[in-house]
Amino acid sequence: MKIGSVSFVPSVVKFFMRRILIATSNPGKLRDFAGAAAAHGVEIASIPNFSSLPTVVEDGATFEANARKKAGAYSRYAPGEIVLADDSGLEVDALGGAPGVHSARYAAEDPEKAESNSGDEANNARLLHELKNVPEEKRTGRFVCVIAAARDGKILGVFRGTAEGVILDSPRGSNGFGYDPLFYFPQIGKTFAELSAQEKAQYSHRGAAFRQVLEWCRAGVGSRIS
Repeated sequence: MKIGSVSFVPSVVKFFMRRILIATSNPGKLRDFAGAAAAHGVEIASIPNFSSLPTVVEDGATFEANARKKAGAYSRYAPGEIVLADDSGLEVDALGGAPGVHSARYAAEDPEKAESNSGDEANNARLLHELKNVPEEKRTGRFVCVIAAARDGKILGVFRGTAEGVILDSPRGSNGFGYDPLFYFPQIGKTFAELSAQEKAQYSHRGAAFRQVLEWCRAGVGSRIS
C-alpha cells in the first residue's frame, strides 16, 4: 500500500499509536518530534536506555540508507514496539548538495571518514566559509528528513520530508539546533531558529515527514487506539 509516494506494510500496523519511540538521544530532534506530535495527542519518547546502546554507524550514501540502518538495528532493543529513526541534513545547491549526509560532521577535516559529530557552531562556521563569496540569490538549499519505521528489525515504512529555503550570511534566532539559525524560510520570513517547536513542526522537513508517519498509522488501523 502507498500513501502518496510512500510505501509501507499495512498489516503490521494494527492500532494508532499514542506513544512513539524515537531512536535518538538528540534533544533537538526529540523537541522537533514532540512539537509535531503535540497537536495529535501523541507522546514522543526515546528508546529506554538509548545512550547505553551500541552506536549504529551512519555510513550510508543517502539519508534513506542511514535511516533504514538505524531503525532496523535499534528496533531490536524494543521488542514488539514500532521504532522510528531518522536521518536528516542540509543540501545547499551552490555546494553541489553538501553538506548532505555529512551535515552533522561537516566541520571535520574529512567529514566522510569522521567517527563523531562536529559541534553546531563549528558546522555553521564551515558552511558560512564555503558560501563566503556566493551571492544571496544562489544561496538556496533545503533541509531533508527521511524517517524509517521498524519493528523487531524489520522495516515497515519510509517517509521523506523537505523544506526549501535560503542560507543567510549570519545566524538568527536561538530556538533551534544544527543549521537552523542560518536557514531562512521565505514563506514566513524567519529562520527555523526563530520558531517555537510547534511553529517549526508546521513548516519543517521533520514535521512534514512525521505527518506522513501519523497518516500511515491511521491508514493501518482506522480509529482503534492502543
